[in-house]
Formats: sequence, structure tokens, C-alpha cells
Amino acid sequence: MKKTILITGGAGFIGSHVVRRFVNKYPDYTIVNMDVLTYAGNLENLKDIDDKPNYIFEKADITDEKAVNALFEKYKFDGVVHLAAESHVDRSIEDPMAFIRTNVFGTVALLNAARAAWKDNMEGKLFYHISTDEVYGSLGNTGLFTETTAYDPKSPYSAAKASSDHFVRAWHNTYNLPIVITNCSNNYGPNQFPEKLIPLAFNNIKNMKQIPIYGKGENIRDWLYVEDHAAAIDLVFHKGKNGETYNIGGKNEWTNIDLIRELCSIMDKKLNREPGTSASLITFVKDRAGHDKRYAIDSDKIEKELGWEPSLQFSEGLEKTVDWYMANENWLKHVISGDYQAYYDKMYKDR
Repeated sequence: MKKTILITGGAGFIGSHVVRRFVNKYPDYTIVNMDVLTYAGNLENLKDIDDKPNYIFEKADITDEKAVNALFEKYKFDGVVHLAAESHVDRSIEDPMAFIRTNVFGTVALLNAARAAWKDNMEGKLFYHISTDEVYGSLGNTGLFTETTAYDPKSPYSAAKASSDHFVRAWHNTYNLPIVITNCSNNYGPNQFPEKLIPLAFNNIKNMKQIPIYGKGENIRDWLYVEDHAAAIDLVFHKGKNGETYNIGGKNEWTNIDLIRELCSIMDKKLNREPGTSASLITFVKDRAGHDKRYAIDSDKIEKELGWEPSLQFSEGLEKTVDWYMANENWLKHVISGDYQAYYDKMYKDR
């Protein structure tokens, strides 16, 4: 069946994996990747599909209502996979308004555009909103987040994402907009921007620089390999039930310090260093303000209803991630130097 799908934030980390999957798996679909190309948007992530006939890139800001409405009018979208978001907690603490603008106002602009475009016929349409487990707040030593866990966001980032989740549900309940929402755990894997924990630590280990760890490194996260997440998004988009929420987790709970020690061990082997060399770079720094203790996802619903489950355990996925970064040193150099930001001008500006 021919469809035209808008994927927002498709030049980002998770978005690029979703765009590639949809473009390659569904040749009858036209995939429109809309991204404003902030620092985290990197079109080099998608250079392997640049010339695919069913792939289109549009540089636009989701907070620009005129631009958003124009794209809906131009392409007649059948569905939206909404990934565009400011996502780094530390940045949200420094500049919360940027997160409110993108994550809240931008989401509402998309909702309004979808509602206006589909109001006369919502059959076969879907607004799919991707969110985070951080909206649920923090867990103690036991328990898991479920789809019915009460929201309790602790950071400006998670508060903005929680707000956007509520707006999506409100548009479903008030205007009958067809929607699904997923809340995922921490993603890792190829193409992740190096401000995040794993690629930051990888780069520091490789260059024998200190690895900063907040507090005592005892905070716990559930880790989800990005390609497993992309597979779940594909499944929810095609099989998820209208109005439902699905939690997506990797069933891989690790303290930050144990994660980094595992990464150090892998890197020592890959770089032929003496065991313990990389771990000697670990340094503990002042803890992040409002740092949530533990996140953990119960993904039974998506597993039982849709048949999804993660394919990789964390140690296996972490080694694959390290291998990717080691094989793609130029990608990392371009991101760190900022050269990746010239890719749009080189490949798209005059198209």
C-alpha cells in the first residue's frame, strides 16, 4: 500500500535509524524526513540513502506553524512519526525554554497540522508520538514503570516531554485524532551524538582523557539498542492500537559505573591495552541537579500484544557499538569538529 509518512527529527540519533528502516523496508512508502538540523541533527547519518527514490529531506522547524502546515499541504501525509525533540537533560537545566519551545509548542504545531489536514477523513491516518521513560520520574530499588505509572517528571526535559504526551492524548480525546504513544528507555548504538554517556566515554577512552561520572555512578538506567527500538517503532506504527501507549525497554539495567567499567574492559581489549588502563581514567564529578536514581521499563504489553522483544543483551550491543565507532572514526571526527554541519549545504541546499 502506498503511503506518505512524515518522520520528524529524522537526522538525529534514533530518527536516522527509523528513517533508514522505513526507506529500505517499505519501497512503496514515500518517507519525508523533516529536521531543522540543530547541533544534534546530522545528515551524514543518512548518506547511504540520499539517492533513494522514496526518500525526501525537508529542512524545517516543527515550531514554525506555517512551514509545518505547508508540508502537510504539499505531501498529504498519511502518518506522522514524531521524534523531533530536545533531549539532553543537562542542556534542559541550562536552557529550559528551548525544551518547552521544541518539545511542547512544536508537538502542538504538528498536532494542529495533522488535525486540520485529516479532519474530513481520519481513516488510515496515525500520529505516532515517541516519548521517554523519564516522564515517570524515579524508581527506588524495586519496581518497573508500566503504561499506567503516574507521571512525575523531575527535570525540565522530562517535564516538557510529559507535557507533550498529555497534549497528544488530549488531541485524541477531544478531536478524535488517531494516535499512539511509546515511552522508551535509554537508547545506545551507532550514530549517537558524543555528548551522551557511551560515545563520550568511548572518545575519552580512545584519547586517554578522563571519563566524568556523576556522583558515585550508582544511578541505574535500562539500556535499549537503537535498532531494537527502531524495530519496535516500525511494529507499533503498523500494528499498534489507536489511542494506546506502549513502553519499550531493553531489560538491561546497569549502574552508570558498571556500564563504564564494562566499556573500559571492552576498549582495553580492542585497543590492546593492559587490563585496567581505561578504567584508570574514571573520575567522579559533582552530581547532576535532580538526578533520578533509577529507571526501569516493564515492556510486557508490547511483547504480549505485538510480539516485540529486544534482540540484544547489553554486553553484546555495547561491543557492536564500540566496533561501529572504531570503524567510523571520520564520522566521530566530523561531529566533534563540527564539519558534519556542512553536509546539508554540500548535498541539499541547491536541490
